[in-house]
Amino acid sequence: MNSDLINQLGHLGPNDLPYSIPIHPNLVHLTLGLFIAAIAFDIVGVLFPVEKAVFKYLAIPVTRSSLFDVGWYNVLGAAIITFLTVASGFYEILLADPITDVKSAWGLQAMETMLWHGVGGVVLLSLIVGMTVWRGFQRYLWRKDMARQVQWSYVAVGLVIFLLMFLQGTLGAHLGGEFGIHTTADQLLKMGENPNQRL
Repeated sequence: MNSDLINQLGHLGPNDLPYSIPIHPNLVHLTLGLFIAAIAFDIVGVLFPVEKAVFKYLAIPVTRSSLFDVGWYNVLGAAIITFLTVASGFYEILLADPITDVKSAWGLQAMETMLWHGVGGVVLLSLIVGMTVWRGFQRYLWRKDMARQVQWSYVAVGLVIFLLMFLQGTLGAHLGGEFGIHTTADQLLKMGENPNQRL
């Protein structure tokens, strides 16, 4: 990015951001947690007749509809948070100053990794929003009078999205771990400073 524009932001910290802790990684983990919990509770809800005896034995008072409620509200929360996750990711990637003389474990340069990670973020956002709409139709229209509120195909697509999240997360880990993007200690070492003295 143009250095004159970056200078307009004021002082950037050692992580190349105008704030001390990157926001994107924290929101990523919130998105992951909400989406994984949503699919997990829907899976438990789908398999509830098989597990009902286990819940009864453990004296856990649970109903099938409450499991589906948790699944619905978690996927809805994931869809909302993912907009902020992707937005913060694009903001922080604009300020990125990667280490350029290395390749990732997948053989990608820093720019290729940033591009694939950005595209993957938009794809995952679209998939999560699509899953939320699909889940809403199942909850309020298609299956509202049925005991099993979600379709097997919905659960299967959710599991495929887990795989895409793993690939996307690995690209993000490459950005931080191998290219030092917004990793304070890596950036201090790149500038020739001792992180133990600055942090």
